[in-house]
Amino acid sequence: MVVKVTMKGEKSRSKALKIVVGLSGVDSASLKGDDKSQIEVTGDGVDAVKLTRLLRKGVGYAELVSVSAADKKDDKKDETKLPPPFYYYQYQSVPPYGYVENYGPSCSIL
Repeated sequence: MVVKVTMKGEKSRSKALKIVVGLSGVDSASLKGDDKSQIEVTGDGVDAVKLTRLLRKGVGYAELVSVSAADKKDDKKDETKLPPPFYYYQYQSVPPYGYVENYGPSCSIL
């Protein structure tokens, strides 16, 4: 989706991007347009109304330009899935602790 936001400077641009990236479901956000006033948001399950409302509260005027399904690129190579490696740890046994009772007097000076 593309959102047009009125941004006055670099500080408001970074604030707008922080708001966008902080929303749940957003994978990436980038600035578009000649004057970098449009934010292109990609993600799964992003609420467009909530996004524009947050941008209006935090930055200023925000207008939803377009919402469309993103083209999924299947650039995955044919890789065979290997099982996860198995690590064998050899633990050394700990000698047992014993309790020794001392039946003699505790003070030998008596």
